[in-house]
Amino acid sequence: MVRRSLAAILMLILGWTLASCGMLKDDNDETKGWSAAKLYSEAKSNLNDRNFTTAIKYYQKLEARYPYGRFAQQAQIEVAYAHYKDNETALAIAAADRFIKMHPGHPNVDYVYYLKGLANFNEDLGILGFISNQDMTERDPKAAADAFDAFNEVAKRFPDSKYTPDSVARMKYLVNALASHEVHVARYYLKRGAYVAAVNRAQYALKTYPQAPANEEGLVILVKSYDALGMKDLRDDAERVMLKNFPNSRYVKGDGPRRDTSWWQIWNW
Repeated sequence: MVRRSLAAILMLILGWTLASCGMLKDDNDETKGWSAAKLYSEAKSNLNDRNFTTAIKYYQKLEARYPYGRFAQQAQIEVAYAHYKDNETALAIAAADRFIKMHPGHPNVDYVYYLKGLANFNEDLGILGFISNQDMTERDPKAAADAFDAFNEVAKRFPDSKYTPDSVARMKYLVNALASHEVHVARYYLKRGAYVAAVNRAQYALKTYPQAPANEEGLVILVKSYDALGMKDLRDDAERVMLKNFPNSRYVKGDGPRRDTSWWQIWNW
């Protein structure tokens, strides 16, 4: 994944470099002599028609020929969007980062942060979205964390932005997704008898994502791990926190074992 991302970023940089150096010129270039407005109009038309490759080419020509015109900055934004719609996640993120770095005070920078969040969020769906059959312990939560950071920038810096409500909603999902990943890894360690590692991952989830529903299971893992390690005081503390915060937990009531039968000793996933 890292190699693919680096290759995509290098491709993006190369594309802009070639455009800036005039190396995309062709004697048969149909855009020769087009004004900035014409280039933008044609790029936008192709974008709307989902001809993303052509749209990006026109946007790059526009910025190369008219780098200080009023259309150039908008072209940069729409290149990021075109890559996003074309499922070129790494290129979309690289284009968004480029715009943010170049124009941190732009009136539409909130949208660019939001777009960066969406690109990472969609990349994450196959990682923490519980869709694929891949073991969660093998998944890299980086895309989810990056998406959260981008949405958090929108929410913190632009509270009145029209993109803030959706950013906040997606952050709530991501918090539990990230916590679930940590708890799943903790459970993996618990089942293999790596109790210290299980404690560390469960504690990280509890401290980093304190409001996440996944912490219900994280506390169970703490109780069982401390018990296996013979750390009775810490086990009892974790059990009290567990029962206080989740008095109706499925791990201790209903179909699960009862409190008076040492639920933490006999509960199995």
